[in-house]
Amino acid sequence: MTPHLASETSVRSNRLHRRRGTMTDGTLPSETVGWIGAGRMGAAMARRLARRGVDITVWNRTRAKSEALTPDGARVADRPTELADRNVVFTMVSASADLETVLIGEDGLLTRADAAPEVVVDCSTVSPETSAAMRAAAARRGTEFLAAPVSGNAKVVAAGKLSLVVSGPEPVYQRVAPLLECIGRSATYVGEGEASRLVKICHNLLLGVVTQSMAEITVLAERGGVSRAAFLDFLNNSVMGSTFSRYKTPAFVKLDYTPTFTPVLLRKDFDLGLAAAHDLGVPMPLAALTQQLVQGTISGGRETEDFAVLLDQQAASAGLDLKPEAAEVDDGLTA
Repeated sequence: MTPHLASETSVRSNRLHRRRGTMTDGTLPSETVGWIGAGRMGAAMARRLARRGVDITVWNRTRAKSEALTPDGARVADRPTELADRNVVFTMVSASADLETVLIGEDGLLTRADAAPEVVVDCSTVSPETSAAMRAAAARRGTEFLAAPVSGNAKVVAAGKLSLVVSGPEPVYQRVAPLLECIGRSATYVGEGEASRLVKICHNLLLGVVTQSMAEITVLAERGGVSRAAFLDFLNNSVMGSTFSRYKTPAFVKLDYTPTFTPVLLRKDFDLGLAAAHDLGVPMPLAALTQQLVQGTISGGRETEDFAVLLDQQAASAGLDLKPEAAEVDDGLTA
């Protein structure tokens, strides 16, 4: 039985906890924190802890990315093993293989003989199988492990609107909750084991399907003579609008595909999600079709751009040549 099928990962209503907002009493978390992974997301998240005055040391494969956080109060480690004496270590890396490398590979966090962190909190989007294996590796060192994937991107983090979903031992979740409150606006506890991995994968399946749907209806409206800015303004102010539709509006209107999340990363999540659907016996025809459309953007050479390039692909299939629009639009994140 695969980890995401295990009964211990069931999400039960009486086990659901959500914490919102940041600490209101002015106190700081007393934990010493290590941080592994200072890419776009990791740096933005670590920066929020550093700016709150949390004692944090950061490691990244490219040292310059860690050093960019020193003006905010962070210190820099030369290798992951240097973080083994920290109370809590967060990891935010790109894929399952990267998580294995930084935890149990050469100079990995859990390979130091004389020290190991008390808690590892992994915020990456990785497979349930990898997560379970890393949980077991941590347990062998006496280290607790929380799976805490996130919803958002670097700009969402900076705006204080990141959401986290967490699974693992509930007392450990309660211990690190003050740190999570510094990073994002909400953290939802969904149970033991790898439950949060499945929740995050489901989230990202919806992310891709919704974006493809937005692309289709936006192209339909423009083909009928309506500007993208006008159509999306109506959509965003209707009951069908959302934080996400508003956030993606500038990309759709300006055709600015500066990457926040690439088609390659989205394809990875669709692969994980459809594998889970297969194991659980759940048909997902819309997700399966969207996976192929995401693959189309990659095969078409758009793999380094934002996944909003689904709009361009849909327009091309309709024989429509999109042009950037000059209208001023709001992404919904600006205070």
